[in-house]
Amino acid sequence: MKSAVETLNPTRVRLTVEVPFEELKPSLDAAYQKINQQVTVPGFRKGKIPARVIDQRFGRAAVLEETVNDALPRFYTQAVDENKVEVLGQPDITEIKGVEDLDANGLTFVAEVDIRPEITLPDFTEISVEVDPIEVTDEDVEKSLEQLRERFASVKDVERAAAAGDIVVIDLEAKVDGEVPEDGTATGVSYEIGSGRLLDGIDEAVIGLSAGESKTFTTELKGGSQAGQTSEVTATVTAVQEKELPELDDEFAQLASEFDTLEALRGDSRKRLGRMKEFDQATQAQERVLDELLAKIDIEFPEKLLKDEVETRKHNLEHHQLEPIGQTLESYLAAQGKTLEEFEAETEEQAKKGIKTQFVLDEIVAKEEVGVNQEELTEHLIRRAAGSGLSPDQFAQQIVSNQQVPLLVGEVARGKALALVVEAATVKDTNGEVIDFDEDEDEEAAAEAAAETPAADEAATDEA
Repeated sequence: MKSAVETLNPTRVRLTVEVPFEELKPSLDAAYQKINQQVTVPGFRKGKIPARVIDQRFGRAAVLEETVNDALPRFYTQAVDENKVEVLGQPDITEIKGVEDLDANGLTFVAEVDIRPEITLPDFTEISVEVDPIEVTDEDVEKSLEQLRERFASVKDVERAAAAGDIVVIDLEAKVDGEVPEDGTATGVSYEIGSGRLLDGIDEAVIGLSAGESKTFTTELKGGSQAGQTSEVTATVTAVQEKELPELDDEFAQLASEFDTLEALRGDSRKRLGRMKEFDQATQAQERVLDELLAKIDIEFPEKLLKDEVETRKHNLEHHQLEPIGQTLESYLAAQGKTLEEFEAETEEQAKKGIKTQFVLDEIVAKEEVGVNQEELTEHLIRRAAGSGLSPDQFAQQIVSNQQVPLLVGEVARGKALALVVEAATVKDTNGEVIDFDEDEDEEAAAEAAAETPAADEAATDEA
């Protein structure tokens, strides 16, 4: 076999492959054998039909077509390996010659395929970013304790008008253009006034109402079949409830935690908030370092890969996020106040950043020879499982059955690569203090970011 590579542009090549007939013989024999198992000819046992009879009865063209179908992927892969081409996705076969006279001239075919662009990495020590300092204030601690009190609050019905902070049980009816849609009613909805978790305008409507009273207000629907539409909503209060918070004392500490005193609980809250802020700071650092790294690198984007990634993101939004809640892309854009053109431009920019991030981090993985051990892979799998709502065993089975283990390995490797960049970069907080991160925490935060950019890795997996 002979092959040649022609560069069409920085992200696409053309492979021309010539295969002599003698190298096609195994594929030709396999084609006869396959047809032998599929057809029946009187006078011959199944699988024992001579080649000349198959040619006479079914035509030489059918055999040659089957031969090419078997041989082409194998020789394409061989050509890619011999020429050390890092391909992305499936090739476009633009020419196939010699099928009619395979015996005499062998097979020639041309394949065009996207490739990874060349990337020149900057000096990581030249990257400098600023992050928020770790500061846990008394106000932060008290806010945390108040949230804990809210979790242990009880409610009681009251015979008075609803006020801010109360919980109301309400029935809702929405009309669009004077008609109530099929999903336009809801009963027994429990809502805390002031939480902002329902419709715009609902707080003003229900404040001052007592049980049995109603009020109609105009708002924009946030979900359902009429999401984004202006609606006349009637809210009927069926009950007004008042929250009762437990006293913030030692007894509460014993009820809500493992601690015997309020001061011990307060001290633990301060430590926990500090750990959370440390992780948030590490996450902020890796995000800002990554942005600075990407800003220092210019790349060409493979046209087909970029187009596919944009379509994938759009498909996931429409069919996996909006469709299950009865919303369309049009209603979603209306609710967001965006035009289709703005949405498509934003989606393309997001896709470009995802692809560029993966290309750059993969280049670091290769240059720095970053490896992934079983312990690191298992830890990452457990974190991903927690985010998916599955148990680690269920998530692992899903990953294996979908042949996505290489994707998971890639995420861990890219996380470690980004952690290397963060380690080399200068990171200071806004107080001017230089930050040194715990290696495990830094890699964990970086791995989470790397997991958001799977586009090119999926393309490479498809090719494999």
